[in-house]
Amino acid sequence: MKIMDLSFYKDKRVLITGHTGFKGSWMCKLLIMAGAKVTGYALEAPTDPSLFEMCRIADGMNSVVGDIRDLEHLKRVFAEVQPEIVIHMAAQPLVRESYQNPVYTYETNVMGTVNILECVCLNPCVKSFVNVTTDKVYLNKEWEWGYRENEELNGYDPYSNSKSCSELVTSSYLKSFFQDSDTAITTCRAGNVIGGGDFATDRIIPDCIRAVEKGEEIVVRNPFSTRPYQHVLEPVTAYLMIAKAQYEDKKLAGNYNVGPDETDCWTTGNLVELFCKEWEKQTGTQVTWVNKYDGGPHEANFLKLDCSRIKRTFGWKPVWNVEKTMEKIVEWSDCYLKRGDIVECMERQIEEFCG
Repeated sequence: MKIMDLSFYKDKRVLITGHTGFKGSWMCKLLIMAGAKVTGYALEAPTDPSLFEMCRIADGMNSVVGDIRDLEHLKRVFAEVQPEIVIHMAAQPLVRESYQNPVYTYETNVMGTVNILECVCLNPCVKSFVNVTTDKVYLNKEWEWGYRENEELNGYDPYSNSKSCSELVTSSYLKSFFQDSDTAITTCRAGNVIGGGDFATDRIIPDCIRAVEKGEEIVVRNPFSTRPYQHVLEPVTAYLMIAKAQYEDKKLAGNYNVGPDETDCWTTGNLVELFCKEWEKQTGTQVTWVNKYDGGPHEANFLKLDCSRIKRTFGWKPVWNVEKTMEKIVEWSDCYLKRGDIVECMERQIEEFCG
């Protein structure tokens, strides 16, 4: 199935914040393959090793090192690049880190959004703006059903709450400064993203890969929490689909949840069990995991998204279920650990996903 026409992006000027991160790296690679003129604005890659550096993604784009809290630098970059499409993904993305550094988290996730929107205001060349937030923006009531786009925004922890604030900032700028402009503005709230090349701390799949690399048991700190897991290419292509659609028709702008079908909302323990089975299937090596609940900071136990709106509006649907996603994670990770051609593996997975 061909999920979208990527030829739209050939020669389009696209600016992506947070391009050196896990999700940003996959997006940049896809856009480079589509022939876009990509500019990225972010701090240096946030992990070591990093997908961005290992796959030499900077070679195919204009990569600018900068802090989204630096408004004057952002203004200069926008003035020079004159982007047509802006996708804002730069953030402090970790719940536990937000408890340790709440001021930095709010500065980055709230004022960073203000600065990006200010630059979009000053540059009418921008026809399409997508602000990427998270499923955690909603006031979580531990419901068994998914949250819809009109539910209350009030994340609990500093990370989730700062992303709720980012949503409110975007809404205010839209109503205050963009009602009569040609710029279309959307926010996207994505579920938990997994895939090959994620090396972040405090995330379950990177923890699995690190344990395999060291020959250790996988430590799972909260095996009973339920999350909507999806391959990184699911939201990345959804963002690009929406950015294209609202570029061509501003009436399609709005707020959209991006997540898997309900059958792919898994507990962390079940997800790790699937990883262990797939790892043994592909490599012949057994892996085990252990429950070591540490009682850490508050996190939601149950979280799902209702994605009816994006499905109804665009005919969108997930491409890979969790089983297929795990197959691709193990494929990429095994290639990485065996020092194989991870660039070729990444490109092959993108081509397979996009049809």
